[in-house]
Amino acid sequence: MSATEIAPVVPREGWHVMHLFYHVDHAQWSLYGDDEKRQAKTRLTELVQEIRATPDTHLLTFSVTTPKADIGFMLLGPDLQLLNTYEKQISLSLGPEILNPVYSYLSQTESSEYTTTREQYAAETLVAEKGMVEGTAEYDAALVEFDERMAHYLKHRLYPVLPDWPVICFYPMSKRRSGADNWYSLGYEERRKLMAGHARVGRKYSGKILQLITGSTGLDEFEWGVTLLAKDTYEIKAIVYEMRFDEVSARYAEFGDFYIGLQLPLDVLFRRICL
Repeated sequence: MSATEIAPVVPREGWHVMHLFYHVDHAQWSLYGDDEKRQAKTRLTELVQEIRATPDTHLLTFSVTTPKADIGFMLLGPDLQLLNTYEKQISLSLGPEILNPVYSYLSQTESSEYTTTREQYAAETLVAEKGMVEGTAEYDAALVEFDERMAHYLKHRLYPVLPDWPVICFYPMSKRRSGADNWYSLGYEERRKLMAGHARVGRKYSGKILQLITGSTGLDEFEWGVTLLAKDTYEIKAIVYEMRFDEVSARYAEFGDFYIGLQLPLDVLFRRICL
């Protein structure tokens, strides 16, 4: 079976997401001649252009701001076969020993099981909080506005288009499963109530932080990957700090390492990582 005949692996909804982090082996790079270095950077540049020209496929490139890694990529798209092909090509793009993987994470975009439904919004917000009467013009108009807002929200969750804001933060997380702090022993309504409070904190940063939460249960060592995009590090620090006091985080969250990067055009990125 040829590569073009391999059946795509596409989820029922949403896209696959790969976060890829590499160290540059400068000792090996120093052995290249000037022509070899130019050819290597051209290969990676052309590969990035090819990926970004692929329908429904997105690629973010960034310099990692600490020695945890040198360069990072965030790759999104529907077909895991294709993303896996691109991931292997990225790893070898500068030469077989130049980019050494130090961390990676696989997840999928997903809708949330705690997203407010139309019925919940009508009963809990329109009637209980705002005192609207079912069947009135005001009530009907509010439901139409809710439907439009939720359609936009779900489209962004499942098929995101991420801005070129300079700061990117990635970290994995799971819900705790120990003793009295077992998230999965809570009933659905209690979990939904807790997540609603968590979401209210996040909404305070609308326009300052773009947050993408992707699911990784059964795909990687944590249960979710969290990607935050911002225009400066202050907002990243502020939202993570404030959410630590929310019960969902304070009692039930466990976090992996945080990676902070700066999105850069490739020519600037090459200079930044000293290639």
